[in-house]
Amino acid sequence: MASSLPPGPFLSSTSIADMAATRAAAGAAFTTAPSAVDPHRYQTGFGNRFASEAVPGVLPVGRNVPQKLKYGLYSEQLNGAAVVSPRDAIQHVWMYRVRPSVAHGRVAADNQNPHIESCFSRANDKVEFVAAQQAWDPFPLLAPHQEAAGAPAVDFVAGIRTVAGQGDPALRQGLAVHVYSANVSMTNRAFCNNDGDLLILPQHGRLHVQTELGWLMVRPGELFVVQAGIRFRVLLPDGPSRGYIQEIFGTHYRLPELGPVGSNGMALPRDFESPIASFDVDETPWHITYKLAGTLHSCRQGHTPFDVVAWHGNLAPYKYALDRFVNLANANHDQADPTVYCVLTAGPTSAPSLTDVLIFTKKWLTAEDTFRPPYYHRNMSTEVMGLVHGRYGGSSHVLEGGGLSYEASYMPHGETYSTWREASTRELRSELVCEDAMAFMFHIGAPLYLTHWALRGDGAASLNASDETQWDDVQAHFLDHLDEVDADLRAAGLPALRDGRGELN
Repeated sequence: MASSLPPGPFLSSTSIADMAATRAAAGAAFTTAPSAVDPHRYQTGFGNRFASEAVPGVLPVGRNVPQKLKYGLYSEQLNGAAVVSPRDAIQHVWMYRVRPSVAHGRVAADNQNPHIESCFSRANDKVEFVAAQQAWDPFPLLAPHQEAAGAPAVDFVAGIRTVAGQGDPALRQGLAVHVYSANVSMTNRAFCNNDGDLLILPQHGRLHVQTELGWLMVRPGELFVVQAGIRFRVLLPDGPSRGYIQEIFGTHYRLPELGPVGSNGMALPRDFESPIASFDVDETPWHITYKLAGTLHSCRQGHTPFDVVAWHGNLAPYKYALDRFVNLANANHDQADPTVYCVLTAGPTSAPSLTDVLIFTKKWLTAEDTFRPPYYHRNMSTEVMGLVHGRYGGSSHVLEGGGLSYEASYMPHGETYSTWREASTRELRSELVCEDAMAFMFHIGAPLYLTHWALRGDGAASLNASDETQWDDVQAHFLDHLDEVDADLRAAGLPALRDGRGELN
């Protein structure tokens, strides 16, 4: 029989398997406790090698593939790294399941979502480089599905739209930035992204995610990572949902190095949460969609893919509550680089990284004689920024919850002139910023292609054109001080800027 989903705000599984998982968790060294917004327990720690059983005694001891597993289960390994890798780079998980994943029907091409892009090169005429700053108002939040009213049913997979990217998953290099908007749960449908890991940030509405390794409830203000090759489905306990996705090809997210920070600060490993084993006994038809090299492929099978009774390994989905981030900042003067707000990073251990995921949450500013807003800057990195809730400054455009902004590699950007003028003259005191706001940035180490959908498609209604005159009032205050400048130059034995008639030399 299938797991029942009782009425209520959580749509939490109450199957015999889930109850067994809860009992098994009670004997674990440590699991989190359920809460009013999340009915599940989790194992904690980033990159840990977990072991989880929904039925006690299933995991084999001293081996991974015994000749005969308990209850006639099947052993199956998922590798998230090349077989020959340094020990600290190996990521894999052993699953012990009712049926092996290979038991499915014919796999065929699927065109259910033509808005997903994965090849970012001049060979793709649906993407282009854009040097100018771009900003999008909140992307549309779909109305609740009502067949009688004509509102379409759009699940998580059908609701993904690609905004930007670089590289190609076929080469296992690069990344993509997407947004999603969905109004129906994935019923008897599952998704598996073979191209890379997905980092998902819901902005409106929780996501109740069932993965092969167990359940997670992901609320706005949390990030969720599901690795390549892991099948999952997304339910919408709060109705229509909207959010952001970053997909990385050929690598995994990791915690940034701490350097002189030492052992403590930034994202603490113990605050990352992974699921405990939970399985369904479900003999009804299922539809599985795979994404491979940017294209969708689907198959059908007569049973659930979520039948893993026990598992062990370090390739496990996880979530992280962003308000647990331990902020660092300069205490007495000057500004720290924004990378001190890095939660996760990916790519080479040496600079530049593929991407850094930065979070901007509540923090104190105490630095004296310091310009406190973001200073004017030009980065080699591309900046893609979004807002989960509240209002956030730090740029010359207004960023709203559900919106997005883009700053191209090496292009200049920063606060408005009016903000600069106010911040340069006001009395400084310790102040609390982002008290009611949460923003994030993908700090990407290469130029991005933008998709035609984001620039001119049905998402273009959200594109907020920059005011071409916004910098016309910027004053060159240096010119107001030429008398002082010339006096200082003469005192230093240097030629003055102006001649005796007051004309510039």
